[in-house]
Amino acid sequence: MRYETSRELPEEEALLVSWKRWESGRVCPDSEYQRLIAAMFGTVSGAIFMSPRPAGEIVSAATGDTADTPDLLARMSTSAVDTATLEALRLTVDRLCADYPSVAAHQLLTESRAWLDRMADLLNHRLTLSQHREVLSMAGMLALLVGCLEQDTGASNRAEATRRSALSLGLESDDHDVIGWSYEMSAWFSLTRGDYRGVLTAADTGIAKAGDRSVSVQLFAQQAKAWARIGDRRRVEVALDQGRCLLERLPYPEDVQHHFVVDPHKWDFYAMDTYRLAGENEHAESLADEVLSMATDWTGRVISPMRAAEAHVTKGVVSARQGDLDSAISHGQTALEGTRQSVPSLVMVGKELGTELMQHYPNETEAKEYVDELRSLATTAA
Repeated sequence: MRYETSRELPEEEALLVSWKRWESGRVCPDSEYQRLIAAMFGTVSGAIFMSPRPAGEIVSAATGDTADTPDLLARMSTSAVDTATLEALRLTVDRLCADYPSVAAHQLLTESRAWLDRMADLLNHRLTLSQHREVLSMAGMLALLVGCLEQDTGASNRAEATRRSALSLGLESDDHDVIGWSYEMSAWFSLTRGDYRGVLTAADTGIAKAGDRSVSVQLFAQQAKAWARIGDRRRVEVALDQGRCLLERLPYPEDVQHHFVVDPHKWDFYAMDTYRLAGENEHAESLADEVLSMATDWTGRVISPMRAAEAHVTKGVVSARQGDLDSAISHGQTALEGTRQSVPSLVMVGKELGTELMQHYPNETEAKEYVDELRSLATTAA
């Protein structure tokens, strides 16, 4: 803990007493100690010390606050658009973005494209300058979602065209979140292609455009992933530290389900990837267990299948390195069986497991079958 701060801390015995009280749950450490404790474990305080949700927020989440679709469509068909219509439309966009982790990609893609078409029609209505800008901003956010879904389903060329359209909408509406996320998507696309310099260029540009916004945290994470694959461990740590420090400064997000919001638990997911590549097996597996825990609800249902898939790949890689072929294959198969997949990303990390299997078990039938199945998935998506 002393390595994480320049301030003078109490003597070791006093710190140990405080630590035991914190660990028991009797006392919660103050914000400064929360930050130090999180930094020790390479994460952010919000991932360990979560604030209780207000009762009103829980009720709102349970009852739902998205607009009634028929009513919203009726409002959008009128010649004049009011504030209530735009607010209902914003709620609809937010709901679609929150559906990203769990709803079938083709289903969500169809619905999102339909709403994007409706927004295009809405721009032909009588709108004030501020209303026009608001619709462009929402269309930009929805275009980002469509681009992500196109990438997930293997339509990479179409996804890039949609990303460019989203960037144009962000520039026209002066929405720096949309602009930043368009560059984050460019970094992501480059990462799955193995263009690591392209990742770094897109991330640098996106951070410069977005500033201290949530998206910059993910851009730092993309930098770390690229440096990990290049093999520059020092720059991995620099990028991770920059992203972690920025995330620590940001307020806890209102809607952690929204795809274009970086919540503290996402940070463990990013760090897991880099530590797996760095060969830090114990740290990577510990983070994978945390990711799986947060990706599963209390009934055991997987609520974030794409994060869970990459966590299983990580555990598979660690198992392969430790000589446990059965566990490695089991985790690898679980990752490939997910019903909600981002195919390019899954193939990218799956190849890492395939490489480990071929290196350690080149003559084992199960290892060859996993690699063949992964190749089949990659071919199907191409």
